[in-house]
Amino acid sequence: MDRLRVIGPVAELEIFTPGTPEEALAAIRAAPEGEVAVLAGGTDLLADLEEERSRARRIVSLRRLPWRTLDWTGPSLSIGSTLPLRALELDPGVRSRLPGLYEAVHAVGSVPLRHRATLGGNLARSAPASDLIPVLLALDAEVELFAAAGVRRLSVDRFVRASRVTAIAPGELIRSIRIPEARPSAFRWQRVRLANDISQLAVAVALSPSDRRWRVAVGGIPPRAIRLAEAATALGTGAPAEAAVRRAGEIAARAVPLVADRRASEEYRRRLIGTLLARAVASALLPREGVG
Repeated sequence: MDRLRVIGPVAELEIFTPGTPEEALAAIRAAPEGEVAVLAGGTDLLADLEEERSRARRIVSLRRLPWRTLDWTGPSLSIGSTLPLRALELDPGVRSRLPGLYEAVHAVGSVPLRHRATLGGNLARSAPASDLIPVLLALDAEVELFAAAGVRRLSVDRFVRASRVTAIAPGELIRSIRIPEARPSAFRWQRVRLANDISQLAVAVALSPSDRRWRVAVGGIPPRAIRLAEAATALGTGAPAEAAVRRAGEIAARAVPLVADRRASEEYRRRLIGTLLARAVASALLPREGVG
């Protein structure tokens, strides 16, 4: 395990780069409580350190762990937690079999940022404005947590609890994210600016080929992205009629706890959600090779 001491403008940092998950956990345990941070991509952590939002004095980097993986097993996909988003974006299987995931990844920041950012880091951060969590909810994704005592799995819906609050326990690391099957899916968002901006609102939908039922999730809202079971039920099974899509949008507009902030008013968001939902459903139903 490599160790580097850095003298910065704010404080002295120790940077550990373990080669195994066990070494990573040992380095985390050895640090005083509240003074250690885990680095996956580091796109948010570096900003937190610069702006003194983090008290970390020890950084444990996961970049050498064998978790930069992308494995299809039949219809299911396992994504290593430290795999850069750019690798997901460029994978032809993701684009054709999980188009909603591709669209959400493509919406994240810029190409240089996606070369660094990771799905595991995004989940660990669990920001309300995450463009990735809504589509993971719609895809029934599951988080695999590694610890010395073994591995446990949680649905993303149970893992993400609130803004920057997750179900990860002390002594656990996110090892992978599993998506159970390829699904017709789509992700639609609205921003003030197209690039490098936070979504005012985002909607993800997916149609399961196993039960022919829809999943609907909404992001860009505090305290966390949520699934909308009633709106999904309104879409029925298979390709919905126009009236069903309109009804689902109306249900979503009532169900989502929308608020006004500097990016958009509450009224604008309530009007927007039905439009984004209709666009996402229409996109998900477009024929794509390898989906279904």
